[in-house]
Amino acid sequence: MNSRAEREAKGRRGEVLAAWYLRLKGWRILARRVKTPRGEIDLIARRGRTVAFIEVKWRTSASDLDHAADPYRLRRVAAAAQAVGHRYAKANDLQRIDVLLLAPGHWPRHMANALML
Repeated sequence: MNSRAEREAKGRRGEVLAAWYLRLKGWRILARRVKTPRGEIDLIARRGRTVAFIEVKWRTSASDLDHAADPYRLRRVAAAAQAVGHRYAKANDLQRIDVLLLAPGHWPRHMANALML
């Protein structure tokens, strides 16, 4: 069984890979690992007038990704985004919750608008 520290290190590596993937797709990373009393946001990114609060999920198997982002986690990200969104989004920007799923040997799966704000 992996220790908590090992899982944390894998999660951080996943976030680094996710940030590079998003940059290649034209996104600018605004913040990483933003902690609020309501929850944590792995990445905050902007492309044009869209600000995405992104939950990153890294699994050792692609089949494990299908259930990685459950509604409970997405609600926590949404609550955290509502707490800090004003710091990153301008008045007319679209704000959304995205999920980025990563597994070794597979292309990242970016689920845009996993939860609308």
